Amino acid sequence: MNTVTDVAAHIKQIWSSSAFMNLLKIEIDEIHCGGATVKMPIDFDIHTNHWLGVHGGALAALADAVMGITGASVGEVVQTLSFNINFISNLPGTGTAIVKSQVKHHGQTTMVIMAEMTDEQNNLLAAITTTMFIAGHFNEIPREW
Repeated sequence: MNTVTDVAAHIKQIWSSSAFMNLLKIEIDEIHCGGATVKMPIDFDIHTNHWLGVHGGALAALADAVMGITGASVGEVVQTLSFNINFISNLPGTGTAIVKSQVKHHGQTTMVIMAEMTDEQNNLLAAITTTMFIAGHFNEIPREW
């Protein structure tokens, strides 16, 4: 695969069979080399807590999902070593949570990825930093494209 369109489509295909992402209704919006945007339209019956806001675990799952996709965007199979999320605001049980990620460090065995989570009005919901272990490689995905 030589083109951005092919790489992005290939990664979307790989993640389309993720039962966990499908359960939470996580959607891949955009993939580029070294970053991605994913979103989760809030389903009141699935994502809310007993205080009627979006459960922090659902938001954390959304954030963790984008990290694996981001690793794949540079040809790496990654696993979470360290995950830090600073919740800043929340959604009222409606709307869409959106996460945009970017690789900040790509070493031989680890990768640091940072992301911001916003709502549809670009209000900051969370800041996320992860350290990922590089567990393998997607040979068909180049490191740069």
